[in-house]
Order: sequence, then C-alpha cells, then structure tokens
Amino acid sequence: MDIVVQKYGGSSLATLERVRRVADRIAKERGPVAVVVSAQGDLTDTLIRTAAGYGAAPPARELDQLLATGESASAALLAIALHDIGVPAVSLTAAQAGVLAEGRHGAGVIAAVQTDRVRRVLRDGQVAVVAGFQGIGADDDVVTLGRGGSDTTAVALAAELGARRCEIYTDVDGVYSADPRVVSVARVLPEVDVAVMAEMAFAGARVLHSRSVELAAMEGIEIHVRSSLTDGRGSVISGGAGVKVLETRGVIVAVTHDMDVARVLVHTRGAGRDLAAEVLGLLAGHAVPVDLVARSGTYEEEFRMGFTIRRNDAERVRPDLARFAAALGGGVVVEEHVGKLSVVGMGLLNRPQYTARMLAALSAAGITTSWISTSQLRTSVAVPLDRVLDGVELLHREFELDRDDATARSATAA
Repeated sequence: MDIVVQKYGGSSLATLERVRRVADRIAKERGPVAVVVSAQGDLTDTLIRTAAGYGAAPPARELDQLLATGESASAALLAIALHDIGVPAVSLTAAQAGVLAEGRHGAGVIAAVQTDRVRRVLRDGQVAVVAGFQGIGADDDVVTLGRGGSDTTAVALAAELGARRCEIYTDVDGVYSADPRVVSVARVLPEVDVAVMAEMAFAGARVLHSRSVELAAMEGIEIHVRSSLTDGRGSVISGGAGVKVLETRGVIVAVTHDMDVARVLVHTRGAGRDLAAEVLGLLAGHAVPVDLVARSGTYEEEFRMGFTIRRNDAERVRPDLARFAAALGGGVVVEEHVGKLSVVGMGLLNRPQYTARMLAALSAAGITTSWISTSQLRTSVAVPLDRVLDGVELLHREFELDRDDATARSATAA
C-alpha cells in the first residue's frame, strides 16, 4: 500500500468548521491515509490548569492519564466528521494503535509502533485516526511524549508503515525564515535540508518538534509542512539519513529564538576528576537537553561549568544540582532572564564571518551577548530576555532573509 501519513495540530482542529475542513482534505486523498491528531485548540493547557486546581503538584501518572484524553477526543471527533461525509474512519488511542513508549511521565520517547491494527484498518478501506502525543509504557500506563509529541508520533508511524511522506498540517504556511509573528517580512522556505531543520527546531523554531525531525532524518522520511487553512505548497523537509553538510554553500537560512531558557552555573572546589561528566550525567537522568556548554579545565582549583537548559526544567533539576555542588563545597546559580538567539545555515564553521557579523550587529544595537556556541549548522548566543525579539528582527535584516535564496546567497556569500 502506498500510504500517506498526515498530522493535524490543535489549531487545525480548534473549531467545528476547522474539523470539517480537515475531514474534507482527508477525503480528497486517493490512497490509504493514516492521520495523527493533537488535542483541540488550547485544551491541553486548560486540562493542566484544571489539574492544578485540585493540587499544587498533580501526580505525573494521573496528569498523563488526564492529558491523553485531549488527543483521544480529537481522534474520535475527526472520525465522526469523516463518517458524516461518507468516509469510513476508525479512531485509535495509543494503546489501540500499538504506540509503545519508554521514559518518565510527561517526557516519554517512542520505543516502537506495532502497526498491525492500523494496517488492518487501512486494508479495510478506512482512515486510521490515531491519537498523538501518547504511548503505552511497560506497565500499560499512558506515557505522554512532551510538548509537540504528536509530530513525533506521526513520523514514527510513517516510518513503521513505510509511508512515502509525512504531512504536518498547522496554522502557518510552512517553515519561515523567522517567526512571522515577530518578523512581518519573514518568508516561507520552500525547501529545507533536514539537518538544518533539526537545528532550527532545537534552537526554538516551533513549527516542528525537534525529535520528530531527528527521527525523520534517521528514517529517511520526507516531511511536508503545510497550512490546514489554505492550499499553499508549504515547505518540504528532505535529505534523510546520510545528509552531508556542504562547506561551500555557507548560507544563512533562518533566525530562530527561544525564550524558554535558563542559564545555569555550577561551581565547586576541584575534585581531582572530570566533574563535567557527572553534571551531564545528572541532567541526562532527568532527560534534560543542554546547550551553550562551557567549563573550566580539570587543572584549575575551582570547577566551573555553565550551560543553558529550558526554563521549565530548571526548578526540576536545581535540587539535585545543588546537592551535587554542595557536597564539593560549591553551589549553583540559575539565571532566568535570558533568551537564546540563533542563526541557522550551512558551513558556518568554515565561514566565521557570519558569526562575526552576528555579534557585531547585536553589539551595535546594544544587545549584550554571552555563552556562544557554533557548529557547521548553527551559531547561538545568550542575550537578555527583553532584547530577544529585537535581536530576531535585527538579524533577519542583517542577513537579508526576506530576499529569495539566489539573491541572498550572492549578498551574503564571501
């Protein structure tokens, strides 16, 4: 079967009219279609607030049980809408669709997708509507996959079904050169290399979950990002496994920003061993990704290690970090009034002038920078939180990202 997997986000399903529009779009597909859905609108946030009203710290298991109902409701409602226009459909929870997850509640990862039930539905000529954002753990409990987890569900399902593509539908027209809510002249990127998209997603671009892009790269899945509200072409993310960074291109593709950032400094007395590995191991135990890492040398009397993490992870890991540092005569400093600015492209290590231009432009505008990190695909800096959006607009102008690829390349290439 030549299967297409589609995913619809919460904004695409927020109203009855939008659900019907999605159903009409699905009905136009000629081959087998599997659909992954998020909770409608802001339902997940509403459920979180409701749970908080019953207790300051709801048990993680019970919160997952509650949040998973949002996606399950979306799946059933879309299946009903499809039936209403004569398209047979079956809604499936994660358990019914065979989505298996590992890890802690609220931050699970997909371990496998047992697609027997989904394949039977498709062979029977029905649309399989799968609840995203959730999997079933080893104890048969629901484990949610974290914000944006429905994207990962869709890509994982596409990989296991051998789908030719995975279409992600949202309320924007595709992947932009910057957040269009911040930069009015930001443009849709018709094609994005999957490695570049992975960096954009990790550095703050909200259109796709970073884990979904990484999975697409590993599995060779082509992702189409389109608006569910219009009929535009959107953006195609391709490249798959084995993508190589071309050193000669050296083109800035986008500016991204992340305001969910905390800057952490761990300092202790020397311990005669590599404390950096222990700090990173502690963070890994909490499944907390780190960025912009800097550390002192092992030969120095005082150990210092700085890094950025998500602000909403800071309080969760602070107690363990503080205990670790205190045992070695040190402490932990967490600063939350910071954000992260990134320029993303190709061959940036071989084009240091891009980093120089980035820093010079920000400095000229009075935007202080610290804790820089650069790779072939991304350069990121920490900046004051209240200047993040100014920096996005500034860098978008600096690298002339409102212009098409060919013009921008001739303007920025050295």
